[in-house]
Amino acid sequence: MISQESMTRRPAIRLLPLSALFLVAALAVLALVIVPVPQVQAQSTAWVAQFYNTPDLTGPVVATATYLDALNENWGSGQPTDGLGNTLTAVNADNFSARFTATVSLTAGLYEFVITADDGARLSLDGLVVLDEFASTGLTTSSAVVNISDGPVTIIVDYVDRTDQAVLLVQWFPTTGTDLAPTPTAAPVATGSVVRVRGLAVRTGPFLGASMVAVARPDNTYTLLARNEREGLFTWYQMQIDEDTVGWSSGRYMEVTGNLDALPFQDTVFTNLPAPEDKGVRGVTRSVMNFRELPSPRTNRIGQIPWGDEVIIVGRTVQGGRDFWYRVVYNGQTGWILAAYVGITNGLIDAVPIY
Repeated sequence: MISQESMTRRPAIRLLPLSALFLVAALAVLALVIVPVPQVQAQSTAWVAQFYNTPDLTGPVVATATYLDALNENWGSGQPTDGLGNTLTAVNADNFSARFTATVSLTAGLYEFVITADDGARLSLDGLVVLDEFASTGLTTSSAVVNISDGPVTIIVDYVDRTDQAVLLVQWFPTTGTDLAPTPTAAPVATGSVVRVRGLAVRTGPFLGASMVAVARPDNTYTLLARNEREGLFTWYQMQIDEDTVGWSSGRYMEVTGNLDALPFQDTVFTNLPAPEDKGVRGVTRSVMNFRELPSPRTNRIGQIPWGDEVIIVGRTVQGGRDFWYRVVYNGQTGWILAAYVGITNGLIDAVPIY
């Protein structure tokens, strides 16, 4: 466990003079005879990773991996690899994010946690954010001192690579010091509250047809992270629902306060989808279908698909446990149609990715 009031930041790791290093080495040799050498850094920690083809941990998990040693990865400018060095072919070379989770047992005391990342990273201990450089661009190193109690500690590292090199190094060391102060938490630039409805759908993207991941309630105030007006009629807002959930809700049923001009306009997974991959799933339309650019009746119509024509299903969204919209290929074009009016004629729909 950790104490929130016992954190402070340090700009970088301090290096000891050469003479001091010799002294430390000599003391370590003596310690072998007198007492066991304390753990200096986590070793053989099992990290479970989830990868997303978005820069904000939204959308479907496209790959998972386990890293059994210290989290020290340099993926260069290519796609990331798993803990065995195998390329994760489903993950973008750029513009991807990942969440690494590990549980470790530490003896009570002060620890300095250090992250080096290119581009950004955020570190949480037992649900409390102690380092947040997720918005950083380029290679940066940051650190924080935390008071740890005996027992297991759950460590979560959120990582993002936007362009070029991808690097992540996570370390922690026992340390000393008494000038500890709580890390200030920045106030959100804007917040939103649900109005006129008892619950508001939170989706993977700013579209009525995006998959639903949570429900926002009127008795809560949510931090707003970004906005999007691609659907046209209402502004959609990206919200932090809880520590693990970020999603989009329509501004139609929201009361928004704060500095809206400071909220960035942000594209989503639906405007940056990978090229369609044929999984052998086919469907036949049961009506004349509007063929749209994105999964919403308010987005641009590419054309129409006649009743009874075959489509190649390459993606889908889900609501209430059922397929909601299908991403399909028809006459060489890729777009979206409502799933309710499509009958599956070949293949397994579970082979198709969910967005």
